Amino acid sequence: MRKMEKVFLNDKLVDIDKACISVSDSGFLYGAGLFETMRSYNGVVFSLKDHLDRLFFSAGSLSIENSYDRKYITDAIYKVLKANKLADARLRLTLTGGPMAKSEEERRSTLLITATKLVPYPAEYYKNGVLVVLCPFRQNPSEPIYGHKTTSYFSRMLGLKLAHQKRAAEALWFTIDNRLAEGCISNVFLVKDSALYTPPIVTPVLAGVARKTVCQIALKNSIKLVEKNLYIDDVLSADEMFLTNVIMQVMPISKVEKHTIGDGKPGPETQKLQKYFDEFIENECRISNPDKHHRDKQGI
Repeated sequence: MRKMEKVFLNDKLVDIDKACISVSDSGFLYGAGLFETMRSYNGVVFSLKDHLDRLFFSAGSLSIENSYDRKYITDAIYKVLKANKLADARLRLTLTGGPMAKSEEERRSTLLITATKLVPYPAEYYKNGVLVVLCPFRQNPSEPIYGHKTTSYFSRMLGLKLAHQKRAAEALWFTIDNRLAEGCISNVFLVKDSALYTPPIVTPVLAGVARKTVCQIALKNSIKLVEKNLYIDDVLSADEMFLTNVIMQVMPISKVEKHTIGDGKPGPETQKLQKYFDEFIENECRISNPDKHHRDKQGI
């Protein structure tokens, strides 16, 4: 008999089919919430501190109630992994402002953490590169939720659905003033003359954890990194392109719409960064005692 999946809801582990939130929850009613998609290797959550830094920053910036501290959330994440007996997993943390029916003094945030077995992207995506298309929607830099990973994600999911209908892996978003921003669920990098280019955070784009990792790797390995405004002409003239998030890691792009990037195969700089990214993960997550590791990393 298959064991029931466990999730962490607010203050305890529960069976997934018994996890309930209030019908007046602000995240459910208004999308007033945040989420983090994380990945664990060998029972260790990759770059957990960066995920929590982003979560706490966004909660403060958007005035989303957060009733929990870092230690509580960290312990809860590892409880979910342990309860589901997972080492290599995809995790999601959702934090909302809690039930609207209660007064601000009584209200407590809703915290939901889930973990499932990791299902990686197809190997051919990395071997051959993927097709991406241009998203028909635009990012407005004055929109307050851009640059934050909020649960108001419908436009992103719709953009991704339209891309999948065209047999593309992702869709690229541009701003209303025609600057390259990001993918629906990823950050984007270009390579030109062996230099690495990516849109600046202030575009605004999401401060992706994998994006940060690639930037750190570039600096460590003396790869020229430029954060600047990029346009469609930069995309069309790129030697190489790739996408990043913590699930896909470094995913090469072979075509944008009908335009072939470079020679249509993953380029040397992309392959180099894939190798460095794998080594970065191995170094951070090659841990025999994950419980001690997460305490040490969080200063607990």
